[in-house]
Amino acid sequence: MKKRYIISGIFFLLFILITILMITNNIKVFDENIYNYIYSFRSDLLDTIFKTITKLGNTLTVIIMVFVLLVFLGKENIYKLILTVATTVLTNQGLKHIIRRARPDHLRLIKENGYAFPSGHSMISIALYGLLIYLVYKNIKNKFIKTILISILSILILGIGISRVYLGVHYPSDVLAGFSIALPIIILIVCSIDDHFRGNINDKDSSK
Repeated sequence: MKKRYIISGIFFLLFILITILMITNNIKVFDENIYNYIYSFRSDLLDTIFKTITKLGNTLTVIIMVFVLLVFLGKENIYKLILTVATTVLTNQGLKHIIRRARPDHLRLIKENGYAFPSGHSMISIALYGLLIYLVYKNIKNKFIKTILISILSILILGIGISRVYLGVHYPSDVLAGFSIALPIIILIVCSIDDHFRGNINDKDSSK
């Protein structure tokens, strides 16, 4: 079995586990402890920082970034971008309306509507910024620049997830569930498109 399926399967099972624990109310202690711990760090400075970070996962920001990337990406990567973002958004909305978990109802610093589980910001951050990590890894040759860019994007993904809890609009399990279900989506889509284009190239070479 290919490594991609093993990794995807592990994260998918993690998502199933988190979902079961949430539905059976067995993750409440975890959520409350982490939520209160993050809340204990609140300050005016951090409020401003996390309000800014969370905007990088907002719908408008994502739409702008997608259109900008469409200008610069090649055909293969455009497919990856569109399919990854579209699949992630549709999956998130479907799961939210099936599970219907209410958001935290206290200590909110921003206004949010809709259901909580799984976190849409966490999922879209994996889809968009995770894809950028993959593109940087595949295309940037300079190891120092590659490491810096991947580190920044990874911190950004983590920061967006933490911001949702810090701002009081998600439970920690919402964020973890969002990460764990979005990862298999991006892995399987990216690898499938890579296989498709690689197969086309091999077919052309063999026909010469």
